[in-house]
Amino acid sequence: MKTTEQKAQEIARLMEAGKGKNISVLNVSALNSWTDYFVIVTVTSSAHWQGLYRDVKEYAQANDLEIMMKRRRLSNGDDWNLIDLGAIVVHLMSEDAHTFYDLEKLWHAGTKVPYALSEQADD
Repeated sequence: MKTTEQKAQEIARLMEAGKGKNISVLNVSALNSWTDYFVIVTVTSSAHWQGLYRDVKEYAQANDLEIMMKRRRLSNGDDWNLIDLGAIVVHLMSEDAHTFYDLEKLWHAGTKVPYALSEQADD
């Protein structure tokens, strides 16, 4: 059975395969009570985030994760969309929103988790 961290890493790799940019995985479990991991991704367009959302939805269905609610952070829906999977929250952000909100800096006390296969330690 996969751990939540492994699922977050797999989602990050899925986002990378879908041409997401500036991807970060943060373990924020010690900082709050409502989620354990953030997967933060820069997207290039509305169509791009919609495609990545579909990828996450398919992954969730195949890996016993439930999408709690898809929320749009900003009114037009193109700047910041998030997918709440309970223990994992996926942030799909435009480059401007990613730079402006800088979640990695805001949640700097979280632990950055490697996700690329080349970053993984030998098991």
